Amino acid sequence: MSPAPATGALRRSRNLTEEVVADLSERIRSGALQPGDKLPTESEIMAQLGVSRTVVRESISRLQAGRLVQTRHGIGTFVLEASDQERFQIEAAGDLTVRDVMAILELRISLEAEAAGLAAMRRTDENLLHMRRALDEFERHIAEGTGNAVAADVAFHLELAKATGNRYFHSILSQLGNTIIPRTRVNSAALAHNDPGSYLDRVNREHEDIYDAIERRDPEAARAAMRMHLSNSRERLRRAQEASAKVSDAG
Repeated sequence: MSPAPATGALRRSRNLTEEVVADLSERIRSGALQPGDKLPTESEIMAQLGVSRTVVRESISRLQAGRLVQTRHGIGTFVLEASDQERFQIEAAGDLTVRDVMAILELRISLEAEAAGLAAMRRTDENLLHMRRALDEFERHIAEGTGNAVAADVAFHLELAKATGNRYFHSILSQLGNTIIPRTRVNSAALAHNDPGSYLDRVNREHEDIYDAIERRDPEAARAAMRMHLSNSRERLRRAQEASAKVSDAG
């Protein structure tokens, strides 16, 4: 069955990724998109909803995390059967505590450090191109001061996972969705006593170190750079937890 046509460009006053997720989810729930149906291509969704490719990719990642769709590399993204949608479920982002996100970071340190090493050994020029685009988008957000670049951040980590050549790395990170970015849960910049721009500059430098190691095919340096990046995130969250506890005690 063909998907119902979109109603036009989405309103810019709201979070575009949430709008796209809501639009596609409604098509699935209403039956406009049936189990087994192929979603429109990235370009088609961009044209239908008036959003960027980064927004579309982040939206698809969220639908994957919610087990509504599955991407078959080189073929497209397809709506899952209801039984498949319910098979595996990460808690909704709103239900996760800072402690939960710290636990996820512990998992990611082991998982993504190895992923970075494999990516350094197996990456293709196309993989590098997609990672570079994500980092450029991240840097653009910093330069323009347009938010915290979560979509670009997620895109970089997911593109790195693809570069491993092992689809399960990408699958697991897709399941986690935006929870792989701790600042979606707490104001990490404030906790680090930095303005948002300075904080994101530091995150960007950490990403660039990972990218540089992968580009020059240095697996040990890539593992170390990823481990440092995620360990820094864990430390910022640890301070967040301590600060929250002090506020609670003071109250």
